[in-house]
Amino acid sequence: MLLLDFLKQCASNLTFAKLKTYAARSPDSISGDGVKLYLDLLKRCVGNFIYDDDVDLMGNWVIDSKTGKYASSEGMRVLPEAKYLGEIWPSRAHTMIGMPRLENLQWCVEEVLKGGIQGDLIETGVWRGGATIFMRGILKAYGVTDRRVWVADSFAGLPQADRMRYPKETNIEFHLHQDLAVSLEDVKKNFQRYGLLDDQVRFLEGWFRDTLPSAPIKKLAVMRLDGDLYESTMDALVNLYDKLSPGGFVIIDDYNGLKSCNDAVDDFRREAGITAELVLIPGAGAYWRK
Repeated sequence: MLLLDFLKQCASNLTFAKLKTYAARSPDSISGDGVKLYLDLLKRCVGNFIYDDDVDLMGNWVIDSKTGKYASSEGMRVLPEAKYLGEIWPSRAHTMIGMPRLENLQWCVEEVLKGGIQGDLIETGVWRGGATIFMRGILKAYGVTDRRVWVADSFAGLPQADRMRYPKETNIEFHLHQDLAVSLEDVKKNFQRYGLLDDQVRFLEGWFRDTLPSAPIKKLAVMRLDGDLYESTMDALVNLYDKLSPGGFVIIDDYNGLKSCNDAVDDFRREAGITAELVLIPGAGAYWRK
């Protein structure tokens, strides 16, 4: 029923109805049912591989006279391979991370469910919410009711790079890009479209340096970091890594995509004495298991 309800909504392109709750199941016990089909379809929906009507917002920027920020004047044609790998800023998709990183996210969450690794799931830097929507969908598909999905973002774009404090910070002026600022209200609406906005979804609004130190999170099983900046990546690692259960996963969205992110991750791992293998994801991104 979960899959059929979702299929009907996708086919009619309507706001998704509230989906039923199913009894908790391990990923090892679902062979032959519709969970795999539902999750495959959900990946294609959050990444907009279904309607495939995105244009690329990365480039052709002009200054918005009202905000003083860059806005895309017109979208560029999307190359299918670039979209698949998450190398564009899509105009309609609810995530820009591409299929390999969505598949990695699914594998990590299913691994902690199979292994009974305790803790919640979090993404720091969510844009339109697509990856966290997918996290919540995975929990829904397996009937998991004792874990939360934490959605951490400023919901106002990126902070201005502080190169005086962080000499390894990026030179890219991400804070000036209007397309990266998606409001909390809009992210919640996106969750509602999939029938996945409920009390298992918690929002942390504000800069990571302000929200993460006091976030009411006891344990984590998967932490997915998409902060772009050295500062934002380091803030998430410093404040969340100790809460990650042994056997849990750290996923770094921008590794091998932004040098500032690589530097933050490498510095943190070296200072914390972390020797676990850092595994690269096709296109961009990396992860390791604690």
